Amino acid sequence: MVESCWEGMHKPDPHIYKLCLEHLGVQPWESIFLDSNSQNLKAAAQLGIRTVKVNDPGVALKELEACLGFPLQGFVPYTRSVRPNMGIPKDHLQKYLESILGDHTAGPLVLRQFGHGQSAQTCSVKFGDQLLVLKKEAPDSPHPSGSVLRREYRVLKALAEAGVPVPTVLALCEDRSTLGSPFYLMEHCAGRVYSDISLPTLQPRQRRALYAAMSQVLSKIHTVDLRAAKLEDFGEHGNYIQWQVESWTKQYRAVETHVIPAMERLMEWLPLHVPESQKMTVVHGDFRMDNLVFHPDRPEVLAVLGWKFSTLGDPLSDLANNCMGYFLPPHFRALPGLRQRAGGPLGVPTAEEYCQMYSGHTGTERPKNWNFYMAFAFFRLAAMLQGLPRHPTAGRSASGESSPEDAEFVAELAWEFAIKEGFRVFDSLPTTKPLAHRRYSTWAR
Repeated sequence: MVESCWEGMHKPDPHIYKLCLEHLGVQPWESIFLDSNSQNLKAAAQLGIRTVKVNDPGVALKELEACLGFPLQGFVPYTRSVRPNMGIPKDHLQKYLESILGDHTAGPLVLRQFGHGQSAQTCSVKFGDQLLVLKKEAPDSPHPSGSVLRREYRVLKALAEAGVPVPTVLALCEDRSTLGSPFYLMEHCAGRVYSDISLPTLQPRQRRALYAAMSQVLSKIHTVDLRAAKLEDFGEHGNYIQWQVESWTKQYRAVETHVIPAMERLMEWLPLHVPESQKMTVVHGDFRMDNLVFHPDRPEVLAVLGWKFSTLGDPLSDLANNCMGYFLPPHFRALPGLRQRAGGPLGVPTAEEYCQMYSGHTGTERPKNWNFYMAFAFFRLAAMLQGLPRHPTAGRSASGESSPEDAEFVAELAWEFAIKEGFRVFDSLPTTKPLAHRRYSTWAR
């Protein structure tokens, strides 16, 4: 705040504008000045500041919105202007919305693009008194049949009926003549999304409460009755981990740019140590904090987002994926974590405490081969990061926020967990009787 009486200067003195720019830390062309006085506006414009004259507030607001490129009335957080390559014909969309919403369609159609979601195009849709989210298949989708969106729509509808907090889906459209590719609509869920898992803006007790809420909703996903939810055929029944290792190995080989020794070792080690028995539940496939919408005032998850990788599988893979942040440094571009923070942020549970929270909800214990699951989770992430230039990692930025060094770092981390698991297995082997004394040497000549 800059007060003219305190600073001893006032409009239209150029110095007060310069002081404001200095306090804001912006250049003149990065700012907009609103005023009703022409002299004040002229002085600001001479410095290169964009100006908006305020005679009628409504007119001025529209002019300001035009300068900013997004609406200020009913603005939706976490959105940006729609990219030109979205290719959404607004007239076609408006007709479709009128057909499914009926009388709730008075008013302009406003589209905004969410920052989340790279493989599919996700938009905020404001039409009349309705605020919706549209998820559309990307033009270059590796699954142009719309099968991924169809699966997402199905699982969201089933989980909502099972009591899992997910967005309410409204309609699935597979007619390509409408928007050019399949899409579905769901209700917008207002709340808070935390991208920094250290939760720096919260108090210690609030941090712990949010982690507890996160563990609870993960357990809720994993305890859904498959038969009651009619999801028994939502994925293959069998060795989920083995199938995942094989699948990600193929994808890694397809986009491999150079040899990463740790990945070579992991691709040999993982298939030999796949758990013999695995529980079969709905798995999210990309469960982490920034895929959750929290209530703004209390520790409650309002909606779980990002269901692209959902299927039937081993729930411990979700838990391991959720725990990766504990072992990644804060500066890691693809997925900033908690590692190397002195003592950890106050209130944030340790990885072991978080697993205990989850186990308390599910009535299970953390498995002895937990290190295997962490090795698998980081192997999968390394494979994703290696392929980032061609197919961006789900939910993560595609704007150059990862590098080949990131894949190498994560692969080494995965191998560290594999080594820990190897030591655990070795230590658990039964003690054998000493061999009988030999009268000859066993050294090779």
